Amino acid sequence: MFPHRLLLISVLPAILVLAGTCGFRLIEGWPWFDALYMTVTTLTTIGFEEIHSMSNAGRTFTMVLAMGGVFTIFFSTAEVMRAYATGELKRLWEKRSMKKQLDALTNHVIICGYGRVGRLVAQEFSHAKVPFVVIDREEDELRDLETVHGVALVGDATSDEILKKAGIDRARAFVAALSSDADNLFITMSARLLNEKLPIVARADEETAARKLERAGATRVVSPYLLGGTRVAQAVLRPTVIDFIEVATRRGHLELQIEELALAASSPLAGRTIDETHLHDGLGIIVVAVKKADGQTLYNPRRDVRLSKGDTLVMLGPREQLDRAEASARAPENAK
Repeated sequence: MFPHRLLLISVLPAILVLAGTCGFRLIEGWPWFDALYMTVTTLTTIGFEEIHSMSNAGRTFTMVLAMGGVFTIFFSTAEVMRAYATGELKRLWEKRSMKKQLDALTNHVIICGYGRVGRLVAQEFSHAKVPFVVIDREEDELRDLETVHGVALVGDATSDEILKKAGIDRARAFVAALSSDADNLFITMSARLLNEKLPIVARADEETAARKLERAGATRVVSPYLLGGTRVAQAVLRPTVIDFIEVATRRGHLELQIEELALAASSPLAGRTIDETHLHDGLGIIVVAVKKADGQTLYNPRRDVRLSKGDTLVMLGPREQLDRAEASARAPENAK
């Protein structure tokens, strides 16, 4: 909201000009333009001369109007300097700029909480060039969020108004990454009520909280401690497998990556078999699995498996070839 003091100094000159013009018109009976001219020259302290002879009442009104002009100039100058010195103008500009960014966002991800987990999630989205909004109560926590893909929103993520401000109706996904299971549960319920079809990934520390989050509407629940413990154990039991997974999922490793590709109804790949897509022979990509639209997952699928709209392919290959596969899966009218 525009600060009341700054609003006042932008409206007060217009009020004085209107009052002065009407005053000269009523007291002296001058034409409207002459009254306006006399008002402006008086308020700006230029004061060339009286354009018409003036009565004592008119001169008294002129003195009052001139004092009002002087006061307005001093008050406005002092207020602008104060707002600049305290950073109020900068904060106002940043809020207005943020609002424009939020209003323009679509198909973005909303991250609630900018703690240890939230920071890592934001970094991954930033490197993937996925637009996102981070919501946190603490403004200081968000100061180091400097990326062209992310927007920082200070506020309480448990508030429906804040979630609406973040564009939850236009978002592609929602991440509840606060350190409190209770807060994540409440946020998940709010997000699900505001957007019934929104994919929601929630953080959970306790096993009992994970079940509650799923009942509250979370699409997927992730426990950082469970994942960390499992990764430590697998690093001992299956170190080569862990190395392979880290290489395939590591950001920036162009020689080998694992990716998923969802087939839209209009995708040219829908209706073809895996062999007919030429992913294997043409692009050198390994189709690790196919998750069918009905939820069934086919691991190491045969080449004669026919793909359908809504299927999701899990593919392994070089980054460049994966990008080419994604381009070939787009509808002709969308491929550019």
